[in-house]
Amino acid sequence: MRGLHIGRIFGIPIQLNWTFLLILPIFAWIIGSDIVRLTELVNDYLGSSIVADSLTIGLTPWLLGLAAAGGLFIGVLLHELGHSVMAMRYDLEIQSITLWLLGGVASFKEIPEDWHKEFNIAIAGPLVSVLVGVLSFVAFLVLPSSLDAARFVLGYLALMNIALAVFNMLPGFPMDGGRVLRALLARNRPHARATQIASEVGKTFAFGLGLLGLFAFSPLMILLAFFIYMAASGEAQQSVLKSAFQGITVGDIMTPERDLLTVDSETTISDLLTRMLTERHTGYPVVNSRDELIGMVTLDHARSIKEVERDAYTVGDVMERDITAISPQADAFTALQAMQEHGTGRLPVVDEGENLVGIVSKTDLMTAFNVIQSRGDTTTLFQQEQSSTDFPSVR
Repeated sequence: MRGLHIGRIFGIPIQLNWTFLLILPIFAWIIGSDIVRLTELVNDYLGSSIVADSLTIGLTPWLLGLAAAGGLFIGVLLHELGHSVMAMRYDLEIQSITLWLLGGVASFKEIPEDWHKEFNIAIAGPLVSVLVGVLSFVAFLVLPSSLDAARFVLGYLALMNIALAVFNMLPGFPMDGGRVLRALLARNRPHARATQIASEVGKTFAFGLGLLGLFAFSPLMILLAFFIYMAASGEAQQSVLKSAFQGITVGDIMTPERDLLTVDSETTISDLLTRMLTERHTGYPVVNSRDELIGMVTLDHARSIKEVERDAYTVGDVMERDITAISPQADAFTALQAMQEHGTGRLPVVDEGENLVGIVSKTDLMTAFNVIQSRGDTTTLFQQEQSSTDFPSVR
């Protein structure tokens, strides 16, 4: 999830998604417009006697709404930092923390399969939220009773951070509670199977949350249910793929260099389109005279040139030079992750000397996955060299 970079904490990039910039003022408005009822809520749960009338004068409710909403998202950031700092103790790489419409997301480069590590990482976030809630409550208690505005904000944050911890511990995988459930399930069963069970529980939870949202006329609850359902399905699929590709390298499934069709940078766009039509390919590696990979060119690149100018422009003018390549020794699942991260359907495969030795595509990966699933035996599946007809490249 991409966003506006605002800084780093413990070396972790902190980002604001555009939806956060939209939801923050909306949350501030909701809190400010409901200040009387929320004050009664704080008084009922915390045994205080904040006078709501003093909080409704002039701009006060809107300023309090902004302070409470900002404090709530700071609590969410601290929650995600709890996950991240615990993960860093296990030498896991944290790509970013992003605040967005539904809270926060800590993006890990890799989720550990060790149940103990995942349990500790998952539980760390809710524990931080509880700590923030307790500290807010302590500050609420020590402030003079005359400071109603400050006590309202602290009381609200105390309640909301405890509520955040409780909600996140519900078994809505991939929420924290769902990850705790998977970790416990993985103690005595394969990680992929534990993920499938946790995913089914998460999807059931999401379905129930969606129904509750319909009855409560809550679009935000329905959106959250949809997000949980899709995330649970996606993570289960990723787990199945990772398990299936265990022990399989890019070199096992790539289309080798001898079967590849390449172009040079001097080929005109007109000639490139003719080749695409006759050879039924929509993408080519671009190599120089030493067979070194220097770029990739696709049909989209060719289409960017007006028809009347296609004889004047060459592949070198439009090709993608900043390309992501992969080693033939890399895991097949790593190749799939790289494609997803960079939004591409194919990756060139290069050796240590940057020479092109093949290409691997999503079609190659999915065809291999289907064969693995049908064979049920990955140990002998790739012992013999595969030809390009076994796993065709993307056309």
